Amino acid sequence: MSSLYRTVLLFGAPGAGKGTQGKILGQIPGFYHLSCGEVFRNLDISSKLGKTFLEYSSKGLLVPDDVTVKMWQQNMHAQTTLSIYKPHVDLLVLDGIPRNPAQAVMMKRYIKVLKIIHLVCRDKEKMIERLRRRALKENRVDDAREEVIRKRWQVYEKETFPVLECYPKEVVAEVDAIGSPASVLQHILEHVVPVQEAHYSNPIAGEQK
Repeated sequence: MSSLYRTVLLFGAPGAGKGTQGKILGQIPGFYHLSCGEVFRNLDISSKLGKTFLEYSSKGLLVPDDVTVKMWQQNMHAQTTLSIYKPHVDLLVLDGIPRNPAQAVMMKRYIKVLKIIHLVCRDKEKMIERLRRRALKENRVDDAREEVIRKRWQVYEKETFPVLECYPKEVVAEVDAIGSPASVLQHILEHVVPVQEAHYSNPIAGEQK
């Protein structure tokens, strides 16, 4: 078996529902969900990488791409060592990484992207309103400010959207992000279940085809 993690990427603009759908998929046998946000939240700030992360984040600076990917890789190694994630059983579902083309290139050493679910938001204003409501619900008042939300969209369009060009068009599947979580999930499953079945004849037992 290849040493690369067999992966499905959840991709889309802020507010598209990547985290929500990733958490749901992660509850289904044969899928393991990890968000880049979780990697940072679970980081040991007393470690060398943790101190590096703190050095940048405390100044409001973006963590360099090589450090971000190394943090992610070490987290994945730990999850695998502890058998929380089982590469021979689970398809890895990632959201929040890679965030730019440079990270996509670096991560080719670690992941084999079998499918990209592009959660498409054709109505930007609806997405902005969704983000505002979510921030208020979670009591994140600063994140509810429209200028902050629009800035996040600008960063996505300039830095993250070009990630799609790093992968073959045939692995990208577009799913409308507007709709109930159950409806969006239904369409995602139409694309990822065949990927799972192509690699595992019995995902629960870990039997490979």
